[in-house]
Amino acid sequence: MKYNIIGRKVNLKDNFKERVYKKLGKFERSYSDDAEATVTVTLEKNRQTVEVTIRDNGMMYRAESTALEMNDALDAVVDILGGQIRKNKAKLSKKMKPDSFEQYFAEEGDFEEETMEDEDYVVVKTKTFSVKPLSVEEAILQMNMIGHEFFMFRNASSNEINVVYKRKNGTYGLLEPEV
Repeated sequence: MKYNIIGRKVNLKDNFKERVYKKLGKFERSYSDDAEATVTVTLEKNRQTVEVTIRDNGMMYRAESTALEMNDALDAVVDILGGQIRKNKAKLSKKMKPDSFEQYFAEEGDFEEETMEDEDYVVVKTKTFSVKPLSVEEAILQMNMIGHEFFMFRNASSNEINVVYKRKNGTYGLLEPEV
């Protein structure tokens, strides 16, 4: 796995980088050699946010945590990633290396087979609606008016389907297709 460690508004020491390699290293056997892990540490108002994004075989795995200390935030992120992998073990086994889960869960010792049933993803509701060309600002306004956390629209400037969404910190995000 390739690592890219970024510090925003903070200088990262070598011992933190070594800790990242050690903590994320236990996931390496689950991913291919081409996997890329991006670790971003941001300092805001004496709180450290650690965000880890792992890209592998067209899939993206992401976790984020905020704590007073970056090491505590890193530990929480690793726990979140492990939980995501455990929760979606059956689905992910088709995308990741064979037998990677048995090694990981045997090592961790906290996986109980009977608690993880093979669940199918079930779509319980389908909506269809016309997609009108809107500006990003108009789409955010529309999303807020209907009280949703996201809104799909056709971007008037690019004529592509986009999604605006409300982030945890109250700001907004925009999803655009890669061309």
